[in-house]
Amino acid sequence: MLQIRERIHHLGQGGVNRPAFVGSKLLKGLALVLLPLAVGLICLCIGRYPVAPGQVLKILFAHFTSGEGGDSLANSMIWNMRLPRILLALAIGAGLSGAGVAFQSLFRNPLATPDTLGVASGASFGAALALLLGWNMAGVQGLALVCGLGAAALTFFLSRGKSRSMAGVVLAGVALSSLFSALVSLVKYVADVDSQLPAITYWLMGSLSGVSWRRLWFGLPLLAAGGLVLHLLRWRLNLLTLAEDEARACGCRLGLLRGATAICASAITASAVSLCGQVGWVGLLAPHICRMAVGSDNARLMPAALSGGAIFLVIVDTAARSLTASELPISILTAVIGAPCLLALLAKTGGWKL
Repeated sequence: MLQIRERIHHLGQGGVNRPAFVGSKLLKGLALVLLPLAVGLICLCIGRYPVAPGQVLKILFAHFTSGEGGDSLANSMIWNMRLPRILLALAIGAGLSGAGVAFQSLFRNPLATPDTLGVASGASFGAALALLLGWNMAGVQGLALVCGLGAAALTFFLSRGKSRSMAGVVLAGVALSSLFSALVSLVKYVADVDSQLPAITYWLMGSLSGVSWRRLWFGLPLLAAGGLVLHLLRWRLNLLTLAEDEARACGCRLGLLRGATAICASAITASAVSLCGQVGWVGLLAPHICRMAVGSDNARLMPAALSGGAIFLVIVDTAARSLTASELPISILTAVIGAPCLLALLAKTGGWKL
């Protein structure tokens, strides 16, 4: 906080340097927006059926101008299969990474993840139950979303009391996460081995396969709204890392800030899990990579994490659908890539600071 105040004071005193600072800030912000889009455009060309960049641009230009890109196989693959999938990967990666930053600030714990409140486990139980009941994909996504948000609400309800603490919230979240994980195991136990169990198991491992425009528009509003609110709150998220009396001395309505942060991060997590199953490591690895690059000031960290998480997940998803003939579950790749990367970064930098 002291560094932020000193920087604001410096900007107020140094009028000569202000235009240069603003220009540099705009350039950095523009780069954070354009870089994920550029990576997504490159990933459109990559797959078991590669498409030349010029042809990809031609297809996209035709759709955005005339609404049609032709009847070719490349057009169908780019517009109906790869583009919605890549857009969803960008949105989910950015959302989970932003939720990770929010939870790490909220609980003042560098190991906090988007599943700290049991949201991912609750959403997984909802999806597994819907698959057991034979519901269609819309029903699976809807029940997963409801159960994920319900798990977050139940966590705060169980941790209520005269002196609610963040430690109590975390303990309630851990307990509910274990409970929902046990319920998922129960659903898998009673599921039909031949027809239901493989679908439940594959869904729980996470995948962006089969994404359509309709499925994209189903989950995008919560992801976008939650990410936007967290981005707007990025200056105030620094207050969550202070002691409670210090935060209140700064004029912060701490309860309202904590509630808004938890609701937005939980909505992002529930929406992401309802769309593609559990995707681990994005909400832990991407924030720490960005924290080591830009520091712990959430005003800089949140935009960097949103951009970095989007880039990370779209690259991993492209590898999942391109490396082998049968698509790999995305959670396997995020763990295989994420764990060594995090260990290497920790060894190189000597740890992290929150």
